Amino acid sequence: MVSGLVTKGALDEATAPGVLEKLRSREKLGSTAIGSSLAVPHAYHEGIREPMIAIARLKHGISAGAPDGTPTRFVFLLLGPTGATEEHLDALGNVARLMSDEEFRYLALKARDANGLREAIEACFGGEAAVARHEAVGDGLKYTGKLFGGIVADVKRRAVHYVSDIKDGLSGKALGSTLFLFFACLAPAIIFGGLMHNKTGGDIGAVEMIVASALCGVVYAIFAGQPLIILGGTGPMLIFTGILHDYCVDHEIVFLHAYTWVGLWTALILLVLAATEASCLMRFFTRFTDEIFAALISVIFIYEAVDKLLDIFQRAAAGDSIGYDVALLSLLLALGTYYVAASLSNFRKSHLLVPVAREFLADFGPTLAILAMTVIAFLSRDTIPLDPLPAPDHFQTSSGRPWLVAFMDADAGLIALSFIPALLAAVLVFLDQNITARLVNSPENNLRKGESYHLDLGVVGILVGVCSIFGLPWLVAATVRSLNHLRSLATTEERVDSRGTAHTRILHVRENRVTGVTIHLLVGGTLLFLPLLVHIPLAVLFGLFLYMGVVSMRGNQFFERMSLWATDPELYPRTHFVRQVPRKAMHGFTLIQASCLGILWFVKVSAFGILFPLFIAILVPVRFGLKRIFAAEHLEVLDAEEGPDEESESWS
Repeated sequence: MVSGLVTKGALDEATAPGVLEKLRSREKLGSTAIGSSLAVPHAYHEGIREPMIAIARLKHGISAGAPDGTPTRFVFLLLGPTGATEEHLDALGNVARLMSDEEFRYLALKARDANGLREAIEACFGGEAAVARHEAVGDGLKYTGKLFGGIVADVKRRAVHYVSDIKDGLSGKALGSTLFLFFACLAPAIIFGGLMHNKTGGDIGAVEMIVASALCGVVYAIFAGQPLIILGGTGPMLIFTGILHDYCVDHEIVFLHAYTWVGLWTALILLVLAATEASCLMRFFTRFTDEIFAALISVIFIYEAVDKLLDIFQRAAAGDSIGYDVALLSLLLALGTYYVAASLSNFRKSHLLVPVAREFLADFGPTLAILAMTVIAFLSRDTIPLDPLPAPDHFQTSSGRPWLVAFMDADAGLIALSFIPALLAAVLVFLDQNITARLVNSPENNLRKGESYHLDLGVVGILVGVCSIFGLPWLVAATVRSLNHLRSLATTEERVDSRGTAHTRILHVRENRVTGVTIHLLVGGTLLFLPLLVHIPLAVLFGLFLYMGVVSMRGNQFFERMSLWATDPELYPRTHFVRQVPRKAMHGFTLIQASCLGILWFVKVSAFGILFPLFIAILVPVRFGLKRIFAAEHLEVLDAEEGPDEESESWS
């Protein structure tokens, strides 16, 4: 770098040896790598006329002894005349703040030349656009006090990014995300559709679920404010629909008539909630609640995968038309899908192959895993026949009924009484949608284009009403699929703490609408190729369920604290909550969360499943009650919206 300054005429050739000697002497005192992939070597010399900064980006990161363990990729060389200490400290502080911005590091890594680096600096810290970008983050739950005020604010906040939402979706990473989420959305659509078929006596099944997923997914991706959210069938909605059907059967009520009117009342309630900014109530939901809800959804996915595999072995033990060869191959395919997807997704950290190949394998890992396991199953189809994907072989409603429900034939009493279960359904949709939105919009995910709660709730309300008229399932924000969508579009960096523990941090997410549209168009397109889906073994999708459940556990601080129960205290990671909270308080907080998770699971599988949304809402007063048990400063650390930046602490 010094030679480059000499070549450009910025540094005298006679001064260069003295500058190099001072730089080397400074490096011997201690590494100038300060974290965030940054090293700042610096020197004063009487031969230098004015302060200067030279910037270099290394082709490959090097281990330079940074406090956060991150490989150094950027070198900011600071040179100045003797006595320019104040200017030097100002420059050092500005460089540190610049490199602590994950968006800048992402843009700087992607820059093709010096002009690209200048544009990255301006994009993060220069001009009105940058100010607006930073101000937009975190404003989604700000109360305006006006009717439709929240919806208008959401539209204004997100409309300015609409064009970039399209441009940012035109990339290889977006293509990999689309193919992965296609399978990740198709599998639950068919499986939940099959479960819905059983719980509704065939009135709503897999075809209806696929149609609803395609329709709602495309509409939501186009009109919603936060297109990273994926709508889909969820366990709580499945339980609610099943209980409603059983009630109708017991009281000799036409299920689809009741279902439609409950859905229409639910849609109306959701629209009122969106117009009156009811989503601002989510400010009372904290990390405590979010972590429990996210953990529940992750456990549901893992449980469903394991339960279905165990069921195959039980069928084999009972001699139910399959043998242990089918059960064993099903287990191997499921575990193979999980292992290949997980291994390839982590391949970008490998030293093998070139960066482009590593990125490709990481982005397309889940897709390649599904294809590989499907090929293995296809090759063994003649000797070991496996359970195929339970897809219908032609396009029609599951029961052969007309698509449009004759809901106007319902009597006035049924229409009026439908309002009561609609209240519970609205609470469930409200919480499911907004808690997932909070998880997606978490500061730790580094989203930059602003939040949208009220607009998105209104869009979901309209879609619930439309689906009700056609007897389609109600879809809401699917937590696991939404978080996997976000992470598949993320660029991350690896940090290693002083104990050698690796932590993954999101630098940038390609926020776009293209993936949401294409994912659901592909899901809808499967209706044209229904007979081909039978070649995908069900066991492969169980492996995908397992992968999605495990991946969604990452970044959930609740699971991290639970793991400490089985960890030697001397080997606890030096996280902010370990350092600042007494061990007894930390484990007590985690135990209460685990107890709440257990209660939610019990309610979900019990006869009181229809009250599931109320128990989620009860988590809020439970959280407020913790103030009587734990010290305020400890709760503030354990329930913080965002963990502190460890690197910033190393600079102070």
